[in-house]
Amino acid sequence: MLSKARLSALATGGATARGVAVFGWPFPQLAQFADKLRAPLVALSLLSLALVQTISAQTDTTPRTRKPTLEIPHPPRLQGVVDRAVEGALEKFAPQKLGTNQIAVTLVDLRDPQKPAQAGYRGGDQIYPASVIKLFYLVAVHRWMENGKLKDTEELRRAMRDMIVDSLNEATGYLVDSLTGTSSGPELAPKEMEKWYYKRNAVNRYFASLGYTNINVNRKPWCEGPYGREMQSVQMHKPNHRNWLTTDATARLLTEIVTGKAVSTKRSAEMMELLQRDPSPGSGNKNDQAHAYTALALPPGSKLWSKAGWTSECRHDAAYVELPNGAKFILVIFTMDHAAEREIIPTVAKAVVEDFSAPR
Repeated sequence: MLSKARLSALATGGATARGVAVFGWPFPQLAQFADKLRAPLVALSLLSLALVQTISAQTDTTPRTRKPTLEIPHPPRLQGVVDRAVEGALEKFAPQKLGTNQIAVTLVDLRDPQKPAQAGYRGGDQIYPASVIKLFYLVAVHRWMENGKLKDTEELRRAMRDMIVDSLNEATGYLVDSLTGTSSGPELAPKEMEKWYYKRNAVNRYFASLGYTNINVNRKPWCEGPYGREMQSVQMHKPNHRNWLTTDATARLLTEIVTGKAVSTKRSAEMMELLQRDPSPGSGNKNDQAHAYTALALPPGSKLWSKAGWTSECRHDAAYVELPNGAKFILVIFTMDHAAEREIIPTVAKAVVEDFSAPR
């Protein structure tokens, strides 16, 4: 069974103890000093303090107000829906050599919004998200405005609309600068670069405080590629040289937007307005977000809210769907190394739609 082949989430590493100091002493020198002490208890106490500070350094990369990750039931029946959908896609696209490690899926059943249920395939694996990352910047901008850290202006609203509706990278870059107090430009000296990078990680710290894990949200999306300090940061900070998301994290965020829990009910509703698509034939470009992804699997009368991502290496969609029979679900599908295969996402989505359209 394919479900046995599902991959576990990638492990995340912590900070090293390099450079840690206790009472102003570097760790190696402190250890040498303790070894020379004739009083074993004193030596043990000093080394214990060092160990405590080392552990603190490893965990001090995220805010201290971290909230627990939401616990959502994972019923076997819903997992079967995902397994069959993925298996069907792998079989259909076997001639194109679609691999088990080239697709990731998370499905959230929202027929009862107060009791969501979730299932997935490789849902915890880090994947380059392309423009799906813009969902996270959208929520962050609303949080900053809610807290008074950003002023609500026409220009900010224009950028948010262009980022989500038309998926413009230039608008996203403007918002990343506004969120973090950074800007692109010439290279910086090492110390200045570290200050710049700390500020650039403001959005990461925000989502870490909410319990999001295994993601990296600190890069601007590019058309031709980064230059200057942006490239300098890419070279200095691997493996976080790219944005990373998981389908689980993306589905969680979209669930919070849909259920009015992202920042506030009012702001969640404003986000939903930007995410709403019209999948009906003739309503737009056949290659746009409303027609070329999950929408291809939807029956007439369905409603769609979504954010897609596409590059030469990947093709993704994060969608909230309301079917004509009243069924509601969130479906996040990431595909890698098959960006030209337009039918993979709708193949998975069609299997989900068929199950949710059947009488209960």
